[in-house]
Amino acid sequence: MNKFLEFEKPIAELVGKIEELKHLSNNKDLNIADEVSKLQNKADKMMRQTYTSLTPWQKVQIARHPDRPRYLQYIAAIFSDFVPLAGDRLFGDDQSIVGGLANLNGQSVMVIGQEKGNDTESRVRHNFGMPKPEGYRKAQRLMDIANRFKLPVITFIDTPGAYPGIEAEERGQAEAIAKSIEKCLTIEVPLIAIVIGEGSSGGAIAIATANSVVMLEHAIYAVISPEGCASILWRSATKAPEAAEAQKITAQDLFHLGIIDYIIPEPIGGAQRFPSQVMESVKRHIVTVLSDLMNHSGQQLKQMRREKFLKMGQKSF
Repeated sequence: MNKFLEFEKPIAELVGKIEELKHLSNNKDLNIADEVSKLQNKADKMMRQTYTSLTPWQKVQIARHPDRPRYLQYIAAIFSDFVPLAGDRLFGDDQSIVGGLANLNGQSVMVIGQEKGNDTESRVRHNFGMPKPEGYRKAQRLMDIANRFKLPVITFIDTPGAYPGIEAEERGQAEAIAKSIEKCLTIEVPLIAIVIGEGSSGGAIAIATANSVVMLEHAIYAVISPEGCASILWRSATKAPEAAEAQKITAQDLFHLGIIDYIIPEPIGGAQRFPSQVMESVKRHIVTVLSDLMNHSGQQLKQMRREKFLKMGQKSF
C-alpha cells in the first residue's frame, strides 16, 4: 500500500474506509459493493483535485517521497546490458553516483546518475544520494570515456545536494563540482539530463549541464533546498514552504523561465503510484531527443550546450 503524505491525509482516510469495507464484504450476508464504489470514486476525485492544484511545498514532498522510483530502477526499466564502472582512479569509489555502459534500443550509451537507496541499508551505502568529490570525479572519468568512444551520455538527477562533510571539503568538493560542470560543457557527444526527484544545489548541476534538461512533473530543481534557503533568509527552517514558493523550483516555473526544456507528465498521485508508466514515458522521451541530437556534429553539440546556458537569465525587451 502506498505511503500517504501529510497533505494526502483526507484521501488516506477514505482509502482506509474502503479497505475496511472490502474486508467486511467477505461476509456473504453483506452487499456493500455500491458503497465501496462510491467511496472509490470520491477518493479518485479527491486525488485528481489535489494533484491539479499542488503548492510548491507539496511538490517538494512528492519529489522526496520514500517510494518514488530511484535511479537504479530507471536503469533496469529503460536500458539493457548495463555494465557499471567504478572509481575515480584518484581516491576511491563513491556509490552515491553510479554510472556505466548500457544499451538503449541498440545504441550504446553512458548512463550516470545519483542513487539515494530505498531502505536503510542501501541509503547508507549510497550516502542518501549525496556525492563526495570522488563521485564527481568518477562522473568526469565516465564522460571522458563516452567522449573518446562517441557515446551519448544520459544523466539522472536525484540528490538533496553534494555531501557537506569535512572530509568532502578536504578532498576538494567545490573543485570537483566545478570541473564536472566544465566537463559537461566540453564533451562533444549528446548529453541529456533528467531530474527524476530532487535536483538541489551544485550537487545536481554538476551532471545536469546538458543539451536537453528534462524534469518529471513533480520533481524540483534549485540552487539550495527550501529548508536551507529559509534558514538563511528567515533563520528558521519552518519557513520552508514560503521559500519553496519564492524559489520557483517546480518544473512548471522552470520551464516558463527557460531553465529546462521539457516536462514529462506523471500519473495522478505521482510517479510512486505508477512507476512503470513513468519509466516508459522517460524512455520514449530519451529516444526521441537522442534521435534529434545525433544529427548534429560534436562541435555543434558543444556549441549548442554552451549557448543554451549562456542565454539563461537573459530577457528580450
